[in-house]
Amino acid sequence: MEKALWYLFVASRGGANRVRIVRRLRDRPRNANELAEALDVDYNTITHHLDMLKDHDVVEPSDHDYGKLYFLTDRFEHHAETFEEITAEVDAE
Repeated sequence: MEKALWYLFVASRGGANRVRIVRRLRDRPRNANELAEALDVDYNTITHHLDMLKDHDVVEPSDHDYGKLYFLTDRFEHHAETFEEITAEVDAE
């Protein structure tokens, strides 16, 4: 999981937006529209990032199609300290 987190948040384009998404989801579950509005990012961009985060087991969607909420996974929560270390290092640059 640690390698996936480095890839998602540092080594690939869009890492900064994915960090912002995760930080918002830490507050509470949200749907893609809420994230797009809160982060002032295009809806399609948000869904792309959510798909990447889902593919790497960082977020998981609710079972509903309409207004689908996204949650941080238990696996990610177990590695939250690594996420904080990565973002602290990136923020310091």
